[in-house]
Amino acid sequence: MKTMEQAHPGISPGKSDNFANEEIWLLGQPLLRDYLRFVEESVVDGNKANPAVLIDEWRAANDYYEELATTEANIANTVECRELDLSLKPLTETVMADSRYRKTFDSLPTRFGMVELDKLVLYQIRVTGTFADSIKTRLGDQADLESLFRFCLPLDPPDTSVRTQKVGSKRYVFSSESTDLRFQEPLVLRPDQINDHESYGPIAGAVSLTVGFGSNFLNVIHDADNQRLLLHNGYHRAYALRALGITHAPAIIQTVTRRDELDISANSDVAKSPGYYFNAPRPPLLKDFFDPKIRKVLPVKKMFRMIEVNFEVKEYWLTE
Repeated sequence: MKTMEQAHPGISPGKSDNFANEEIWLLGQPLLRDYLRFVEESVVDGNKANPAVLIDEWRAANDYYEELATTEANIANTVECRELDLSLKPLTETVMADSRYRKTFDSLPTRFGMVELDKLVLYQIRVTGTFADSIKTRLGDQADLESLFRFCLPLDPPDTSVRTQKVGSKRYVFSSESTDLRFQEPLVLRPDQINDHESYGPIAGAVSLTVGFGSNFLNVIHDADNQRLLLHNGYHRAYALRALGITHAPAIIQTVTRRDELDISANSDVAKSPGYYFNAPRPPLLKDFFDPKIRKVLPVKKMFRMIEVNFEVKEYWLTE
C-alpha cells in the first residue's frame, strides 16, 4: 500500500511560495465528499487533482481502518488517565477561579488529570501542521510539569492579531488567522461599565456584541460507560505534544453519564453520532495523525476566519 503522504497528481506535499500552511488529514473517515470538496476549494492546485486518485487513497485508508477494527478493537477503552501531581494544585485552583473556566465548565462533573494522548478519540480529523509546528517551540521536549500545565491550560491572552472593519452603517467584520475566533455573546452594559468613551450625551446603557476566542483549554469528554476519552478542545496542542514525544498531558475532564448530556457539552457532530465515537470498535485516535497509512499532508491556501456582526435599531411609541 502506498503511504498517504505521497503526492497525488496536481498536489505536492512540499512547501512552495503560493501557500502558507500544511493541513494534515486523516483519510478513510466520513465524509468522503467533505474531503473532495476541501481539496478542490482549499488546496493549492486542488482543482487539477484527479478525483479517482483521491478516492483511491481515501478508500485504502478506509480499508485500513477496517483492519484496525479487528487488530485494535476497543483500544480506546484502555486509555490511561493519571492523577495530577500535587505540585500543580495551585495552578489548577488559579484556572478554576478564572471566568473562562467557570463559564465553560459549569454544567457537568469536571476534574483535572493527566491523559494519555495516543488513545484520545477524535471528532476533528484534520489539524494545521504549520501552526502545530510553530507552537511546539513554545514548549520544547524537555518541559517541566508547570510549563506543560501552562501550555495545555493557558490563562494568557492568545498571541493572535484580529482585524476589525466597519463595512456598513450597522455591519462590522472581524478577521483572524485563528480558527478559534468566534462570536461569544450579547451583553447589556450599565453606564458605569463603559470606560474611555466620549459620548455626545448621557448614556442610558449599551449592548455589546462580543467577538473573541474560546477558553482555549485542552479538555476531554469522559464517557462513563466504557471509559473512553474524546478530545474536545486543544487539537493542535495535543498533536504538537505528541510530535515532541510527550505521551501524557494535563487536561480538563468532563464526565457524561447519559447521551443527552452530550447536547450541552460536546460538538454537534459528536452529539449527533455518539455511537460512532464511544461504541465503535476502532474510532479515529490521536495517534492516527502519525500513521503514514492514514495521514495525508496537503498544501493549503492561506485562509482567514471572518465573523460578521450586524445590528438593527427600531424606535416605537407605546401607551400604558
